[in-house]
Amino acid sequence: MSEPSSRSGTLPSGVPVGGPPEPEPEHRVRGPRGAAAPLATGAAVAAGVAYVGLVDPNRPGHFLTCPLLALTGLACPGCGGLRATHDLVHLDVAGAWSMNPLWVLVAPLLVGLWSVWLVRAWKGRPGPSLPPSVAWTGLVVLVAFGVLRNVPGLAEWLGPSPS
Repeated sequence: MSEPSSRSGTLPSGVPVGGPPEPEPEHRVRGPRGAAAPLATGAAVAAGVAYVGLVDPNRPGHFLTCPLLALTGLACPGCGGLRATHDLVHLDVAGAWSMNPLWVLVAPLLVGLWSVWLVRAWKGRPGPSLPPSVAWTGLVVLVAFGVLRNVPGLAEWLGPSPS
């Protein structure tokens, strides 16, 4: 194994200590072309939210019923999410909270992350990256919410209100 030859931080072969230098970042497209993915994602989500805002999920026949709720009577973590989204579109935060409080808290975070992604892509920079601990924490919160919203004493606070 070779030792560094001097204080310059290179091996006798001339390779810098710590490996070869980092390659220059590839040229990234800026502006609307560079932000195509976040813009397309935003357009798709906006179309879906507009549809949910126009078509009331409280009226039967427009959306499918949650299979877990239909088969077991238990509310999954997403139950009430469409109704909460409909209420948020109509600026009824209390109604949305009564349908799915977790969604009311998470939706603004997702909009914020999408905004950061859009701005970074527009400037030609890579999107935000979150550490794995964020995903694991989210999973734990989702499972805990799914369990707690079916506990009889908490169901009226965390479960979707009857439509």
